[in-house]
Amino acid sequence: MKKFFGEFKEFAVKGNVFDMAIGVVVGAAFGKIVSSFVADVITPPIGVLLGGVNFSELSVVLKEAVGDTPAVTLNYGNFIQTIVDFLIIALCLFFVVKAVNVMRKKFEAKKAEEKKAEPPAPPAPSKEEMLLTEIRDLLKEQKEMTKK
Repeated sequence: MKKFFGEFKEFAVKGNVFDMAIGVVVGAAFGKIVSSFVADVITPPIGVLLGGVNFSELSVVLKEAVGDTPAVTLNYGNFIQTIVDFLIIALCLFFVVKAVNVMRKKFEAKKAEEKKAEPPAPPAPSKEEMLLTEIRDLLKEQKEMTKK
């Protein structure tokens, strides 16, 4: 049982879960904004163009109201409204993804440019150069010892 809770804790604390939770919350808020935009800004002009039709009120009566029993209606206007909402949300998300991709490409290009600007590291000395350097240092030491 401890292993199960340990695994669950590890899963719940991972960054991906938090990222997903933040995405869901932001998505819900974004959905409310888009729904308001569609209902309050887009739908009224379309309704005026269609002769004052309000999409959400479009319906077909399948069975008339009888006494206290309400009428049975097919509310296809709500369906049309949902489709319009979806199309606008999809369009907005397309623009967001497109903007993020453009920014990512610019960032990657800048990073690649910075990498090219760095001078390459000098090559390591060859074995011959290292041997000649040792000989030079030994000769210097001998000269200094003979001078003393």
